[in-house]
Amino acid sequence: MGQPIKFYQTGTFTVGNRLLTPEQRTVQASTERSNSINSGHRACQGCGEALGARYAVDAAMRATGGQLIAANATGCLEVFSTPYPETSWQLPWIHSLFGNAAAVGTGIAAALKVKARKAGLERSEVRVIAQGGDGGTTDIGFGCLSGMFERNDDVLYICYDNEAYMNTGVQRSSATPPAARTNTTLAVGEHPGAEFGQGKNLPLIAMAHEIPYVATATVADLHDLEAKVEKAMSLHGARYLHILVPCPLGWGAASCDTIKLARLARETGIFPVFEAERGELTRVTQIRRRVPVEEYLRPQKRFAHLFAGAGRPDLIARIQADADRNIARFGLLADEVTA
Repeated sequence: MGQPIKFYQTGTFTVGNRLLTPEQRTVQASTERSNSINSGHRACQGCGEALGARYAVDAAMRATGGQLIAANATGCLEVFSTPYPETSWQLPWIHSLFGNAAAVGTGIAAALKVKARKAGLERSEVRVIAQGGDGGTTDIGFGCLSGMFERNDDVLYICYDNEAYMNTGVQRSSATPPAARTNTTLAVGEHPGAEFGQGKNLPLIAMAHEIPYVATATVADLHDLEAKVEKAMSLHGARYLHILVPCPLGWGAASCDTIKLARLARETGIFPVFEAERGELTRVTQIRRRVPVEEYLRPQKRFAHLFAGAGRPDLIARIQADADRNIARFGLLADEVTA
């Protein structure tokens, strides 16, 4: 895990699977992939969540030999993948309410534990993941998730973070970044968009519970995402994976820019990519080419008010300061390691 990959095309960030040895290729490059979320779903063009879920769940299936059950909160992922009476899911999959995916996952794990004991086994071979968006995770499901962490239930919870309630019309969540326009944080007044100083950083909250494993990832580095899922499935107890999944519709971005924006979120320091075990930071993905936050903000219409007319350089400066703080806090630059 974490082995550097040679980039063959100078000046690009792409890695063709055909140029890699078989062990370095993603699970999607193999004909043995499980296609856990199959084609035919109704996600928007360029949906980061559909991509993230496809890689994450297939990686979990590979790590468990196909012995996997998923609990899924209400939200975009559930709605676009299961329009009644159809489904794109190719594994045992249970739809929960908006806020209790973690509790449902816990119940599944408890039932499997009982079955294993009755069969004379130490633990069940069948593993459990629970998944939801940022609204169902950082807001509505926060209490259930904290309980899962506190009890150290044997569940991997995956949050697909598109930074707002996209399924219900792009309303602010506690993962919405400051100054972003949503339908409940309009770009008007002296402080347009979402307020600074609000929201919560759930990966850090998960670390504070000192659970076995916490990690962040983006859809810009699918090898990293798969490796973190496989590591999480090699462990037992409560685990948490937070994946940044840009939303072209809610962010007001071109559908072809999903990967670019995810990469810029990391390269600006806005979204730190790291791993932690038992509350201690163990590994960070350092920035390859540091860029100013303006390069990340400008392609998104949810930040258009920061650049209209005279613009709002004061707010951009505050966002840059937050990114710089992340860089220093997590040691995202080799010469600025402080974490």
